[in-house]
Amino acid sequence: MEKIVIRGGNELYGDVYINGMKNAALPIIFATILTADKCIIENVPRVSDITMSFEILREMGASVNYLDETTVEIDTYALVGGNSPYNIVQRMRGSTYLLGAELGRFKKSKVAYPGGCNFGTRPIDMHIKGFQTLGATVTEDDEYVYADAPNGLVGNSIYFDKVSVGATVNIMLAATLADGLTVIENAAREPHIVDLANFLNTCGADIRGAGTGIIKITGVEKLHGCTYDIIPDMIEAGTYMTAVAATGGEVNIRNVIPKHLEIISTKLSEMGVEVRAFDDYITVKSNGKLRSTNIQTLPYPGFPTDMHPQFSTLLAIADGSGTVYETIWQNRFKYVAELEKMGASVMVNEPFAAFRGVEKLHGASVAAVDLRAGAAIVIAGLVAEGTTEVTNIYTIERGYLDIVGKLKSLGADITKIYIDENAFI
Repeated sequence: MEKIVIRGGNELYGDVYINGMKNAALPIIFATILTADKCIIENVPRVSDITMSFEILREMGASVNYLDETTVEIDTYALVGGNSPYNIVQRMRGSTYLLGAELGRFKKSKVAYPGGCNFGTRPIDMHIKGFQTLGATVTEDDEYVYADAPNGLVGNSIYFDKVSVGATVNIMLAATLADGLTVIENAAREPHIVDLANFLNTCGADIRGAGTGIIKITGVEKLHGCTYDIIPDMIEAGTYMTAVAATGGEVNIRNVIPKHLEIISTKLSEMGVEVRAFDDYITVKSNGKLRSTNIQTLPYPGFPTDMHPQFSTLLAIADGSGTVYETIWQNRFKYVAELEKMGASVMVNEPFAAFRGVEKLHGASVAAVDLRAGAAIVIAGLVAEGTTEVTNIYTIERGYLDIVGKLKSLGADITKIYIDENAFI
């Protein structure tokens, strides 16, 4: 076991470089299954969700090799469908994409129910509805989801009642090799949807409209391998932007696409933070004195749900009262109890939370209850008086590469230490 120890009060200065986007890399990694060929993927973040996805592919018969620290060669020619490792699939939400990839290539799929962050129900009913509309028969038991299309998938029109990134990804994967035209209406528009479409098109797919509410996929007979570069991680970038806003200081956030960060930059500006955008980096300057604001999470290009916890930390120390209205996921406010241990004043009435800013947070022993909540707690520790100890940090490392080292390079007093479990026996 490991924990993060933070002594708060230091401003942040310098440059931080953003890695490739985990939420873009995962669907692309599973999309390589469709190629039955060799792909070279660049700018891959070496976080635990990614390494688990590689373990899954290897156990299914694929060859996965790092060419350098961020470049991976994946050959799925010998991969066998329907035999993904149950114990790993259960630990990560992104393994859902195996369903669409296996169904697209093998015309059948068997995948365990996926895991990941535990904040409310995250059903796959829209994924299943989409597969059925393409002609698959889908059944479930207590452990697995099965999909079968022995005569192949046939393009169709699919309308999602609610915008869903996961369902949009899965139908794109399944429809790429289907017979005819598939039209997804009310599709997710996130940058990682566009990145997946660009990857698949580079491999020979015919996908148009990604980044809009209507995506059209004309099925092709086969795909081929390619070399592809993953986009920068807008959520990692946004997390460091909020860290600077909280502590004060001035940091250049390097290797980003500023357009992807517009809503985050706008909200920080509302709170009194100076944000300047350049070609491939953003400069954030803050004196640590924040004005409160109101946040409502929405599908892209609205405010991202994955930035809600980090902004909650800002609201906890901002001047005045602010609210968060979470419209994407249920029960995402579990982390509030950890902020309250540090002195935050919060009233939760799902799906709302009301924050009354306090003058100071204080250090405490707290836990990272999920990936983004863990990042929020780390930011709270950076600005708190005294020492904060964060446990359950494996949840943070699912999506942030070397967060401790990056923050330390900016001047934070932060360390990751090993906990001897035997000391508690």
